[in-house]
Amino acid sequence: MAVVFEKPADLLGKEGTQLPPTEWLLVDQDRVNGFADVTGDHQWIHVDVERAKDGPFGGTIVHGYLTMSLVNYFLPQLIEVRGFAHAVNVGADRLRFLSPVKVGSRIRGVGEVVSVEEVKGAIQSVVRVTVEIEGQEKPACVLDTISRYFPE
Repeated sequence: MAVVFEKPADLLGKEGTQLPPTEWLLVDQDRVNGFADVTGDHQWIHVDVERAKDGPFGGTIVHGYLTMSLVNYFLPQLIEVRGFAHAVNVGADRLRFLSPVKVGSRIRGVGEVVSVEEVKGAIQSVVRVTVEIEGQEKPACVLDTISRYFPE
């Protein structure tokens, strides 16, 4: 369940706030194939199930950028900011791919509010999202997301 902030200013001083884990998400071959179709990245290690069985991971692996893009799926499960006129995704920092995700694995996000500041009449937050792989100690990736909330 997402940690709720009733208005953007409520984020101020909340650095270090831990955001509890999301629900697990199964990353299946259909999702990987769809991502390959959208991005044009049809490398065999992602989409050729038979060939990948003899590859370095014993099967297909999820595109790193698909794993990264699922951070956007996890964010609303981690944090909910209310009471703003509009918000924008400013970008991301410090992306690191730490462990491959085998197709058929379940992943989830956990988060932490890293920084909050006033910027150009808005409240900007950096939330570090770690994508965990079920049953593995090492996460798939870590990414700092940057969001800017413009108060009502």
